[in-house]
Amino acid sequence: MSWGKWILGGLGFVLGGPIGAVIGVVVGSLFDGGLKSLPSGGFFSGSSEAEPEYTSRGRQSQRSRPTQGDIRVSILVLISCVMKADGHVKKQELDVVKSFLRKNYHDDEAREALQMLKSLLKQNINYVSVAQQIRVNVNYSTRLEILHFLLDLAHADGEYASGEEYVIEQISTALGLSNADYRSLLAMYGKKRDPNWAYQALEIEPSATNEEVKKAYRRMAMKYHPDKVASAGEDVKQKATEKFRAVNEAYEYIKSLRGMN
Repeated sequence: MSWGKWILGGLGFVLGGPIGAVIGVVVGSLFDGGLKSLPSGGFFSGSSEAEPEYTSRGRQSQRSRPTQGDIRVSILVLISCVMKADGHVKKQELDVVKSFLRKNYHDDEAREALQMLKSLLKQNINYVSVAQQIRVNVNYSTRLEILHFLLDLAHADGEYASGEEYVIEQISTALGLSNADYRSLLAMYGKKRDPNWAYQALEIEPSATNEEVKKAYRRMAMKYHPDKVASAGEDVKQKATEKFRAVNEAYEYIKSLRGMN
C-alpha cells in the first residue's frame, strides 16, 4: 500500500495539532510496527488534549494555504465523528462516504481512504478541537462546504437523528460558521416539512419585501459561487455547485409564490 505517499505527500496544516495527532495514531495502526519516520514537526506535534483550543485570535498569522489533501483528510476525520454520533454506523451513511471517495480518489486511494476511515471510527476524537484547527487554516467558503457534506451524510437515511444534530451543530460552531449559514444549509433538507424552507435558505424572513428577496438572492449566490472554493478540489467545488443551484431553486420558488418578475 502507498500510505506514505497518500497521507504524507502534499499535506500541510493537518500534519500538526489535533488532526495530526489523530492521523498519526491511525496511520501507525495501519503499519506493522508503526511508522518508521515522520516529517519534522508532523503528526504527533500536537493533540486534542495538549492543544484543545484553536481560535482565530493569535493564530491567524500562522495560516498557510491548505492543500486539497488537507481538506480531504479534514473531511474524513469529521465524517467519522458524524457517523458515530448516533451510536452506530448506518449502511446509508457508509454508501454516501464510499460514493464520495470513488468520485474523488483513484481506486487504490479510495480503498486506502476507506481503510483509514474504518480506523478513525475506532478512535475517540475531539471533534471540536479538530474543527477549530480547520477554522484557523481554511477559508469560510470551504468550511461551509465541509459542513454541507456532513449534513448530506447525516441525512443519508432520510432522518436527522438528535445525536447527529448535536455533533454537527457543535462542529459548525467550532468551524466559526454563523447560525444563519447553518440553518440555510439545513433548510434544503426540509422542503417537504417546512413551508418556509426557501426563505430560510436565503437567510431571510417570509415578511421580507420583494426587493429584500432579490438582495438576499444576490448575496447568497455570491457566497456560494463555486469559484470561491476552486482551489479546495473538485469534491468541494461540487458541493458548492449543489448549494448554488439550491439557492437558485429557493429564489425561483419564492418568485413563483409571489408572482415576482
